[in-house]
Amino acid sequence: MLKKIYCLVVCGCLGFYLSVGEGATAQQEPVQVDPHIHVVVELVQLNVAVTDSRGNYVTGLQPGDFKVSEDGIPQKIATFGEGNEPTRKLLETLEAKGGTKGAPADADKSGVGQNASTLVTGADLSSVVAGANVFVLFDTSNYMYRGFVYAQDSISDFIRSLDGADRIAFYSYSRDLSRGARLTADRPQVLRGVRTTVAGDDAALYNCLLLTVKDAAQYTGRKVIVVFSNGPDNASVVPPEDVAELAQSTGIAIYMVCTRQAQLEPISTAVFERMTAATGGKAYFAKSWKDEERAFASIRDDLAHLYTLSYYPQPNPNRGWRSINVNLSGDRLKKCHVRTRNGYRLQPSRFTKTDTVSEVRPQNSPQVGSKNHSESSTQ
Repeated sequence: MLKKIYCLVVCGCLGFYLSVGEGATAQQEPVQVDPHIHVVVELVQLNVAVTDSRGNYVTGLQPGDFKVSEDGIPQKIATFGEGNEPTRKLLETLEAKGGTKGAPADADKSGVGQNASTLVTGADLSSVVAGANVFVLFDTSNYMYRGFVYAQDSISDFIRSLDGADRIAFYSYSRDLSRGARLTADRPQVLRGVRTTVAGDDAALYNCLLLTVKDAAQYTGRKVIVVFSNGPDNASVVPPEDVAELAQSTGIAIYMVCTRQAQLEPISTAVFERMTAATGGKAYFAKSWKDEERAFASIRDDLAHLYTLSYYPQPNPNRGWRSINVNLSGDRLKKCHVRTRNGYRLQPSRFTKTDTVSEVRPQNSPQVGSKNHSESSTQ
């Protein structure tokens, strides 16, 4: 009898431990969760120069004169502006009582669709495209000993002439980057930054230009970098292709004014021309300080005649480099030349994950005038 009771007790204890073990094993198994991806879409902004067969600027064009495509997908222009005139908003905002004129096709009466949590407002659009932010990057390396004062004068005159720019920053570089004047509307402060520079070390142009691009990318609106270079790069570890791609992806046009010394090296000349063309800017090679002044005047005129277009990217499965193509409509504009950046790469920089939601935000772009969508883009 005792043996029978003992066997029952042992079997009961064994069953208990087995059931506990099974429960613990079940709790340790990972829970399969189907994550839902939310990606923020920003306006893609383009600075477009249009010239005729003689190189003269073509003015007075309207939004209907432009055809924009991304990876061959037609895009709808959201904002449009010419030169220093106020930018016009083409996508209508919601009416006071929840109207959806100009809203995405998947938006409901509340203005919120399956993939769109907010719609852009007039204030958002104006903050995205308002004004121009110009970053001047001055070569103060040991290449600059001869023409240093003349270059300072040319840059100072250029800064004084930028009436259409809202804010200007002045940086200088040799082996390291020096931020002489942060982005500001105070012209005297910027000019003081120019006058206090001194010539010095080797030239790490691409290193310092990359840092300047990253600074400029933090701001909305039209962003331009104007580089004065007196020689080739002899100290950088960053390849120029990386600098150009980041500038393209963040919508920053690069202009370069180079002296004859810089032009003596064919490789640097080719790199400068490719980099500026890819971002929608231009490269100038000056033989004298008079040519430097003319180059800066040409950049100022270019900025005053640029068309500013922006669009929300249509659904696109491409998660890498996206090609942008801007053409003109109509026979009368067939012989005109269009200059703008030729593409961008999606720049997700911040990734946060919860139990069910992951979020990717564009790199170096504030969340201004954005809406949730099935893809990501930069300005």
